[in-house]
Amino acid sequence: MPRGLRNCNPGNIRLSSVRYAGEVQPSQDTAFKQFCSMAYGYRAVFVLLHSYIQRGFNTITRIINRYAPPSENSTNSYISTVVRRSGIGADTPVAPDDRNAMTAIVSAISFVENGREANKEDLEEGWRLYCQR
Repeated sequence: MPRGLRNCNPGNIRLSSVRYAGEVQPSQDTAFKQFCSMAYGYRAVFVLLHSYIQRGFNTITRIINRYAPPSENSTNSYISTVVRRSGIGADTPVAPDDRNAMTAIVSAISFVENGREANKEDLEEGWRLYCQR
């Protein structure tokens, strides 16, 4: 099973001082956060992307360059996959309250990170939890 799914962290969010609802403390993983459920893991990705968008990283190109930098990833391939799977242009601005765009992007990120389709129920529950913030 992929690490992101084992950790209920479908976006493979790295350990940091930022604390998310549903985060398991301390993480048993030495590099990545763990969450109590996949829904809370998806919520964390939505929250993280929201913070990116608020800081001007509001397109798939900008989001993925920040989220998966070239120093650690094949960023251009990552961008291409997210664009193809989400159906959103690489340089199309995204709003953090656009449910269709955000869920499509997060679903695509989860696919890139884990090599498997996102579970729709978990993704939708993550969106619901994100909207309650």
